[in-house]
Amino acid sequence: MHEHDAIIIGGGILGLASAWTLSKRHPDWNILVLEKENRLATHQTGRNSGVLHAGIYYLPGSMKATLTRRGKDLMESLASERGIPFERCGKLVIATDEQECSRLDTLHERSTANGVNCRMVGPEEAAELEPHARVMKALHVMDTGIIDYSLVCSTLAEDITANGGEIRTSTRVSGLRRDGKKAVVQAGQVEARTSLLVNCGGLQSDRLARMSGTDPGARIIPFRGDYYQLRPEARHLCRNLIYPVPDPAFPFLGVHFTRMIDGGVECGPNAVLSLAREGYGRASFNFRDACDALAWPGLHRLVARHWRMGCAELLRSWSKSRFTRSLQRLVPDISEKDIMPAQAGNRAQALARNGDLVDDFLIQQEGPFVHVINAPSPAATASLAIAEIIADRAESALGTPPATLETAR
Repeated sequence: MHEHDAIIIGGGILGLASAWTLSKRHPDWNILVLEKENRLATHQTGRNSGVLHAGIYYLPGSMKATLTRRGKDLMESLASERGIPFERCGKLVIATDEQECSRLDTLHERSTANGVNCRMVGPEEAAELEPHARVMKALHVMDTGIIDYSLVCSTLAEDITANGGEIRTSTRVSGLRRDGKKAVVQAGQVEARTSLLVNCGGLQSDRLARMSGTDPGARIIPFRGDYYQLRPEARHLCRNLIYPVPDPAFPFLGVHFTRMIDGGVECGPNAVLSLAREGYGRASFNFRDACDALAWPGLHRLVARHWRMGCAELLRSWSKSRFTRSLQRLVPDISEKDIMPAQAGNRAQALARNGDLVDDFLIQQEGPFVHVINAPSPAATASLAIAEIIADRAESALGTPPATLETAR
């Protein structure tokens, strides 16, 4: 049986950030990263729009608020040191009516409490920033930026292997168990034992937790986000990032415009229940995934609360004209001919049994296992800071039996 000091499951940005952080702190450790796909950053990370979030939406003092700010600083430092292109381009959050103006004031207060560099602007000043946007009032978030997270992953992977770590792709974990103070991983015909097992399985994180004997208390419910992109001749309609004011009654941000580091502009996403955790087409279906989702009581309760919004999102997913009308609330000049399909992505969202979406990052620790159960956006921005927390908790827990459940309130 192979022996390792740490094994990380998941080759997305959070798994690689965890391995990178541990390898920097413990250069003598034997660290192994396992990824079931044939390449790294295949799912959430590789389909990310590349926003460096500033932390304006999150409850002050929560993990999302504090780790987003810390993670963004760490990510920008890494990018500067390693020559990874990034840009602090700023974002405009737009209110288009009186009700949204009131919600924008609340968002401004929260942003200020979180230490974000932002300011309120009127229509004239907003027009200087985004000439084609429809604005009654807007929040200009100067700290927001853009980066290529796939390139970040490549850099982290290079450092991990240079520090003596090993990354294995096309290696699916089929079993996890505890052996005294150690964790044992079954992957194909190979068994490996480790003092620390970090589960950064994203869309499969709850299943991996249950495989180890840990009840995560929540189920991963995938929500597909459909995207369009502006045709090159229409990119002048969006200079940087244009977002709506989020509706507090609905757990997602709404469609928005994101300029990416390569110069393209993405439009979206909507949020539609997916019946395949790793399926990205509108008709994608996986029997096991569908049964897991539909059998979960929390989903029934969520649908009962938000079925009208869910139906609207589903219709928008299938109708380009509906999608365009949603975009026109922010940029009236846009038309159907200005947009073309872009790749979709699935958000790994943890849903509690009572129907509440787990709002913050959720990390469960039990013996040698550390499970990252809920890490949707802004987890890419916060990844290096989340990795610090994982490393801190893992180091303090090595050799101690108590189980802890950590989630910010």
